[in-house]
Amino acid sequence: MSDWLNRLAERQMLKALAEGKLAHLSGEGKPLPERPGDAFCDPGDALGFRIMAEAGVVPEEILLKKQIAGAKARYQSAQDEADRKAQMAEIARLELKCAIAAEARRAFLKP
Repeated sequence: MSDWLNRLAERQMLKALAEGKLAHLSGEGKPLPERPGDAFCDPGDALGFRIMAEAGVVPEEILLKKQIAGAKARYQSAQDEADRKAQMAEIARLELKCAIAAEARRAFLKP
């Protein structure tokens, strides 16, 4: 971010703090939660996903990523070649579905 934008944001936060608008918020006085996954995605997406998670809504992309992780674990534990091929096909299918869901979300949010 540019310096002037940082200064503006800092001033706005200090103003809100002085007016008492930041008092009694959930999590006040506690350290920020660890979110290492946020480092690898767009900050806007991370914020949107966090808001949905707090509301109890899970985006399709997140469900698909969990399914992909499960399929990869099954692939690693597969014993025979036929099972490994089946798991590779399942991983490819889920990754394609996840990419389509991500592209649909981006297209929907595009101005």
